[in-house]
Amino acid sequence: MCGNAGKRVIVFLLWGAFFLYQGTRQIVGAALPQIQQSFGVAPTAIGSVVTVFALTYGICVPLAGIAADLFNRRWLIVLGVATFSIGIFFSGFACGVGALLLTYGILAGCGESFFYPGMVTFLKSISRDSFSTAFAIVQGGSYAGVIVISSIAGYFAGASDHGWRIPFLLFGGIGVAWSLILWLTLKPSQPEMEAPPPPEKREKVAFWDTLRAIVAKPTAICATLAMVMMLYVDFGFKTWMPAFLQKHFGCSVAYAAFSIVLWHYLGAFFGVQLGGRLADRFVKRDCGIRLVVCLAGLLFGVPFIIAMAYLPNVTLCIVAMTLFGFARGVFDSNIYASLFDVIDSRFHAFATGLMLASAFILSSAAPVVVGLMFERFSMCFGIASLSLFYLAGSVVLLIGRLFFIRRDYCGK
Repeated sequence: MCGNAGKRVIVFLLWGAFFLYQGTRQIVGAALPQIQQSFGVAPTAIGSVVTVFALTYGICVPLAGIAADLFNRRWLIVLGVATFSIGIFFSGFACGVGALLLTYGILAGCGESFFYPGMVTFLKSISRDSFSTAFAIVQGGSYAGVIVISSIAGYFAGASDHGWRIPFLLFGGIGVAWSLILWLTLKPSQPEMEAPPPPEKREKVAFWDTLRAIVAKPTAICATLAMVMMLYVDFGFKTWMPAFLQKHFGCSVAYAAFSIVLWHYLGAFFGVQLGGRLADRFVKRDCGIRLVVCLAGLLFGVPFIIAMAYLPNVTLCIVAMTLFGFARGVFDSNIYASLFDVIDSRFHAFATGLMLASAFILSSAAPVVVGLMFERFSMCFGIASLSLFYLAGSVVLLIGRLFFIRRDYCGK
């Protein structure tokens, strides 16, 4: 498979993998009150399932980044999709929090970690001059996945006491089938999917040299810290916002799950398309434009996070949620490109893994922390507190733009 037609097929396949990769994460959030009731546990216990997922992902993803720089990315992509799909499928049989920790928290978290770095760096290799645009297209699959899968999960969760199990079984099975399609389609003969040259022909770079090459770039550190802040908000929002709409406004399970993902990710879809195209257009004039776009996204989102927590009715809350989603999409469109702009291309996969590891580990407490705020203060306060992390992320990006990007920039 080669040429533009082949690349379009690859982008479609990655779009589908992203659809499942991101969408299946939201099943727990969409059906959280029903899972909690089924198991008879406190909110923090269910929040811990998402926390374990984030920790597993964060621990495994640096290894996945190293593997993507050294080995055949075809196998990493296929293995990642197959593993997280198996974890999602068996989550449908979980009989308690412990089983869900194993299937969803550990197995699915490990699988997703091995899929992502290889996928991102592969996409970079086939779209060097338009990476932000290509990533925006594939990222649209994740938004569509969250909308569709979360809505279906909410519908089944509200239909019966054990309806929350159905989307795990359904989409886990689809994911296993999709991994088989990837294995059959992404042939080893594609040069972008091949492993690097054999050791005797490969430039030897020690692990610690690779790590030093990344941490020596303050811009990369700023981008990583911004990712931490964004992901903390993302975990808190996606885990608890369905429950917030149900309890605060009296929405049904299906309506809460559908409204959150539809309007928030519809806004994100337009934000990621706009942000990606703007950055690709102006990056040759200003090497720091990607950081500026990410910064603008976070800063724009701050007032709407607060607004969706305290507005008096569900309609206004959804409007705020949509604008918050637009802001998040603008940020998403350029955060990886910002990292790649300052890191040698030999280290892109490992840098991606290191960024994601830091982000997932440091933000993993969000579901539990927000759950505790719900218990001790109020649901409104717990949701509104997330705005502080968007504000902090915009500050570190501003520091990177003002003081470090021109020194660190190494282009494509």
